[in-house]
Amino acid sequence: MDHTRAWQDPALAPRERAQALVAVMSTEQKIAQLHGNMDTIDIYALSNEMFSQEVDAEEMEQLATQIRIERHVKGINDLGIPRMRVTNGPVGVGMGDGTPSPPATALPMTIGVAASFDPDLAYAYGDIIGAECRHLGQHVLEGPGVCLHRTPIGGRNFEYFSEDPYLSGLMGVQVTRAIQDHGVIAMAKHYVVNDQEHERFRANVEVAEHVLRELYLLPFEMCCKDAEIGAIMSAYNRVRGTYATENRYTLNTILRDEWGWEGYVQSDFWSCRSAAPSLNAGLDLEMPDAKWLNWDNVTAALHDFSLEIETIDRALVRRFTQMFRFGQFDRPYAPTEIPAAEHGAVSRHIGQQMAVLLKNDAGRLPLATDLGRVLVVGMDTFAARACQGGGGSSKVDPLYTVDPLPGMRDVLADLGSGTSVDLMVAERDLSNLDEVVAAASVAEVDAVVVMAGLVATEGADLASARLPYDQDTLVSAVLEARQDAIIVLKNSTPVVLPWAAQADTVLEVWNQGAEDGHVVADLIFGQVNPSGKVPTTYADSEHDLLHHDDPVRYPGTDEGSGYPTMRYTEGLQVGYRWFQAQGISPLFPFGHGLSYTTFELSDVVVPEFDGNSPLVVTATVTNTGARDGAEVVQAYLQIPSENQPPKRLVGFAKVTVAPGSSEQVEIIIDPAATHKPFSVWDYATGTFQIRPGDYLLHVGNSSEDTPHTSTVTVPAPGTPLS
Repeated sequence: MDHTRAWQDPALAPRERAQALVAVMSTEQKIAQLHGNMDTIDIYALSNEMFSQEVDAEEMEQLATQIRIERHVKGINDLGIPRMRVTNGPVGVGMGDGTPSPPATALPMTIGVAASFDPDLAYAYGDIIGAECRHLGQHVLEGPGVCLHRTPIGGRNFEYFSEDPYLSGLMGVQVTRAIQDHGVIAMAKHYVVNDQEHERFRANVEVAEHVLRELYLLPFEMCCKDAEIGAIMSAYNRVRGTYATENRYTLNTILRDEWGWEGYVQSDFWSCRSAAPSLNAGLDLEMPDAKWLNWDNVTAALHDFSLEIETIDRALVRRFTQMFRFGQFDRPYAPTEIPAAEHGAVSRHIGQQMAVLLKNDAGRLPLATDLGRVLVVGMDTFAARACQGGGGSSKVDPLYTVDPLPGMRDVLADLGSGTSVDLMVAERDLSNLDEVVAAASVAEVDAVVVMAGLVATEGADLASARLPYDQDTLVSAVLEARQDAIIVLKNSTPVVLPWAAQADTVLEVWNQGAEDGHVVADLIFGQVNPSGKVPTTYADSEHDLLHHDDPVRYPGTDEGSGYPTMRYTEGLQVGYRWFQAQGISPLFPFGHGLSYTTFELSDVVVPEFDGNSPLVVTATVTNTGARDGAEVVQAYLQIPSENQPPKRLVGFAKVTVAPGSSEQVEIIIDPAATHKPFSVWDYATGTFQIRPGDYLLHVGNSSEDTPHTSTVTVPAPGTPLS
């Protein structure tokens, strides 16, 4: 070992190696490592041209094809610094370093992972992503996405988990751990309050401190503290008037000083807005180009003392520490082939477990496998092709896909069934609606499966919380002709369903990705029992949504600065908390999800609480039906503090139970946990505090169905237990 090259000594700690490396770098070499190596383009002009009118995922994909995006930081061979290869996420290995982008497994969307209410499944999801990053020689995966579903029209809701911060954070932690177990840096995004895509390059978000802390920062905090995530991606938007990439309060005070996090911050692509202000605030890497952190700008800032060389050193040490931590300096670039069939099987399993049975009033599902004829109807995107998922930079170039018709035929053939399956595609303009209804009405058709949905996209929010292309008219017309039609939804985000009362069978499978055709058939023919739960509330009407007829909340108003400001005046009332606080009945509440069997929840035991030790809640789940199935027991806490919503999710447990059997579940609610189940933000101390009083603990199987309620008393300091 050359002792003058101490950074190459694997016996040293990652930070020591990073410091040794930066100490020998020239100023030119340091500046070259502050940015990506794509040629600078005017992304704002391209975006303005695209978004001057409403766009969908297909049009977003057309924009992406116009841009040859390079996703790397150039290496320095003399110093042994590897080319750092960055790939997009979080729904698989998306747009990666290389042209064309390398294909990978098209996984189901992140929202579906949350719908599984299964942390182990989230780990399996991240495990596939991390493994494929290693196969493709990538160093960084831009994911998980842990912003919240503030509204159901958010263009990137498919990339994010849920409307609930605890569920989002827990799933994000599991995905992060799995990715990083493969020696790949995970990157939580988009930090912070990038909960909508409208005017994302310009918009400003104003949010009260307790709301920021208790909702929007919480999933990021969990990823930083519980998963020790290697990187954070700063968002495009302004936060309280300052761009997220220049916001010292969020990037330094919170991330570094308060949370003690030691990773690095990368800009979202083209979100860097300055040189010295960004670096001084806590940004460490500009991607994908050097529009701002280039030689001219950085040396000028050094010259006029608006930037110090130690700040540059700090940025590089942070990033190199993570690269050393995950062994990225010590392994050669040696991409290998992805085992497509093996990973596809895992994707299929994930897709099965995330489906939510919203309605099954007449018990039509599962369908028998000895039917004569099944007719699938719907628009091309949902009924004829595998519904891969959201548009934009995270979209995966798939290794393969399974379309609905061949997928259903595969499953039936494997079961030895002679059932025939046909397809009738509805035109997007509904010009053949009469023919579709006529085909569905034929007496010889034993079952009609309507496939509908939406594919959201980065860069644009939905115009409304309704199915696009007037699919509601299509679904309603088929239901008028065939009340027994099975409705299969393939959504990026929950939407209003005006025909819901007409339908007695509705199955939400989300955007499934590669294994769409197999997964849907597995579910509707009963090879798998649905066990997913609603991760974001389905409203009964658009009038019920928090932003309806309130431009101050969304899409924002010009308060004199020229750009739109969105004020989160709803406070903590987001998602199911909004519906409950307002006394509004949702169509399908958060946590709702049926099964092909039935369950009974009993023997809920809540012990006395000392205010410090974990509260261990136990309950018994009995399968009262005839099939194996899984149920999710959910615990919600009502906090006895002003302006707190009626319930917050504080724990859950998923359990599989055989017919006629019972299983005990345990939900641990730890007051010291990072998600702070008992705590509220205290303005006086600038910290989270647990306040004495009587808390109500609600236990059930959805946010609206919690029949077991207990009082949990948090004693005042010094109060002895009884």
